Amino acid sequence: MGKHIPPFDNKNQPIIDINDEVTPLCYFNQVRLKQGETHQHEVEGYESVIVLAGGTCSIKVSKQGQAPVVFDNIGQRASVWEGNPESVYVPLGYRAEIECVSEQADVMIAGGRYEESLEPFCVRQDDVDMVQYGSDETKTHRKIKHVLGQSNADKRGRLLVSELFTVGAGGWSGFPPHKHDEDRIKEDGSKETLYQEVYQFRFNPDFGFGAQFLYEHEDDFGPVYHVRTGSVIAIDKGYHPSVAAPGYEMYYFTIIVGKTSKSLIQHFDPHHEYQVNTIPGIKDMIAKFK
Repeated sequence: MGKHIPPFDNKNQPIIDINDEVTPLCYFNQVRLKQGETHQHEVEGYESVIVLAGGTCSIKVSKQGQAPVVFDNIGQRASVWEGNPESVYVPLGYRAEIECVSEQADVMIAGGRYEESLEPFCVRQDDVDMVQYGSDETKTHRKIKHVLGQSNADKRGRLLVSELFTVGAGGWSGFPPHKHDEDRIKEDGSKETLYQEVYQFRFNPDFGFGAQFLYEHEDDFGPVYHVRTGSVIAIDKGYHPSVAAPGYEMYYFTIIVGKTSKSLIQHFDPHHEYQVNTIPGIKDMIAKFK
């Protein structure tokens, strides 16, 4: 159930590759470029999105027999801690060439298994859909910047991509604990949808840390992973809350890919579900994924 990949230099090679043993629906690569350097990206059987964590790139998206589409000057921030992300969606069957035009670039590539080929598009910083919820008092103050979500659901498949921040110094996210590992209609008539998930964590200051919990059933114990900047977590099933240590802001790049549904519908741990009604704004957060 899930895995933790400690920080390492991936040398621009996939960290979560296609047909991964834990999260086969997901793909993740982090690419670091210097000015003038390029990276070729194409993942057979997966739609993807190229997100600028920092720096600026020109991204050319092409498909055999068609004229390429060029998106210039994608990325307007120095790091994830400054401003909104910009990105380019790469449909199934397309390839992308990423060229660094700033001094350097930090590029996150998220992918999800899909069957249809759509059209490329870009998400500029003003297009990012943001929601903020929780409170300092409940230690759940959180900000989510949706890159691929419900605002562009008609343009993408089952790939959801967001940037998530714990606001302030320390606190919980993914809380109340929830899961989304079955496509089912529950006894009360509500639904749960199967989505696999991959995170990459970062902390501010950089030497901060946190913990990722995983447990399959509400009365079970499960592994707890010590996460730092660059840690990657892959989740195929179970409840998965996380927490940042006091004094540190936690960020994680989130890739969530559905098996059959374009809407993520969560099932909350019954022991803690009542807090959906006590944590400010959490119902708005849930609605953004549906």
